[in-house]
Amino acid sequence: MPRTAASAPVSPVPRLTPVFRAADSDRRRTSASVVLRSVLEHGPVARSTIARLTGLSPASVTEHCARLTGLGLVRESAAPRRSNGVGRPHVPVDLDDTRFLVGGVHVAVPYTTVALLDLRGRVVARRELKHEGTDPGRVLARAAEGLAGLLAGVPGRRPLGVGVAVGGWVDRETGTVVEHELLGWREVPVRELLGARTGLPVHVDGHARALVNAERLFGRARGSRSVLHLFVGNVVDAAFATNDEVHHGPRSAAGAIAHLPVPGGGEPCGCGRTGCLQAELSERTLCRRARAAGVTDSANPMRVVAAAAAGEAVARRLLAERARATGRAAGLLLDVLNPETVVVTEVGVIHFEDCLAALREAAGTARSAAVLPTSFPDSVLAVAGGSVVLDALFRDPLSASPEDI
Repeated sequence: MPRTAASAPVSPVPRLTPVFRAADSDRRRTSASVVLRSVLEHGPVARSTIARLTGLSPASVTEHCARLTGLGLVRESAAPRRSNGVGRPHVPVDLDDTRFLVGGVHVAVPYTTVALLDLRGRVVARRELKHEGTDPGRVLARAAEGLAGLLAGVPGRRPLGVGVAVGGWVDRETGTVVEHELLGWREVPVRELLGARTGLPVHVDGHARALVNAERLFGRARGSRSVLHLFVGNVVDAAFATNDEVHHGPRSAAGAIAHLPVPGGGEPCGCGRTGCLQAELSERTLCRRARAAGVTDSANPMRVVAAAAAGEAVARRLLAERARATGRAAGLLLDVLNPETVVVTEVGVIHFEDCLAALREAAGTARSAAVLPTSFPDSVLAVAGGSVVLDALFRDPLSASPEDI
């Protein structure tokens, strides 16, 4: 007898629950991030205030605060506050910066900076490790040893992870330094190498992008809708963030401005041309010019800064000229990207008001108030490294389970 339609096998209906769960998970991560960022910015802060600031429901805020407290990222403030003197007191919550630290590693051309930062981006400890050659395995092994030594000095504080900031072309997704011309690094798997040495989660990014995130989390650019960061050291590069997102581009290659041509520039560049931005502005060029002028016999740019601070007119002139050239580069990027805020990391601008004035004048007086020096003048490299992992934490605070920490 033939099967009837009623007796025919019925194909199972695809279940949509996993899709909903994924969407719910994304929402939870986003909401937890918003709550933790609000506590960072406004704490100690009442849960009701967080709900008002973020647009989340009071119940959702309470749930996320409980979860973040369980993770050790948030704690209740010791002093409850009453609302209008009646009703139950509002017990504010604040960031718990007493339990955990993050490691920061910044690899520069002459040395590596290793540091420990708290959850507010404040440097707890740091060391500079002068390079004994630039073999990446050796550099990263020494960085791991340096971090271990710093952690031994702060018993009772537990590390959540390590952030690594490097100049040049850095692929954030794979944790790889694709190319760093001055170090001679090509396709270096930094995340893999340092993770194996430390046993901790490792996040890697370019130092200009790291400092954009530092400025947005802990610095003067907090609240800005768009931020440009210009880093001028031995490596010259830039990063741009808008609507809380840093632009990375395919394989994180955005921000490579080292070979932008400088009109009238005559410095030879390793690419074979003359007048490239990095060749004109690098600290190597600054120090070579200072040596030629008899200002210093060192390759350390801080010696030029020290000479300028001691009243050496030629040193001051060299720094002002570099600041003006940096300002012209900043002005070009201002015209192209039109950011609300521009932050510049450059030694002369950090230390001397006249260099900052020269930078702003060259960038364009109409937007001079939008051009700021780094918020971290005494710790910029340490903060760059630590901010790579802190940005990851504040974007997804629920990624660390209680078992992990």
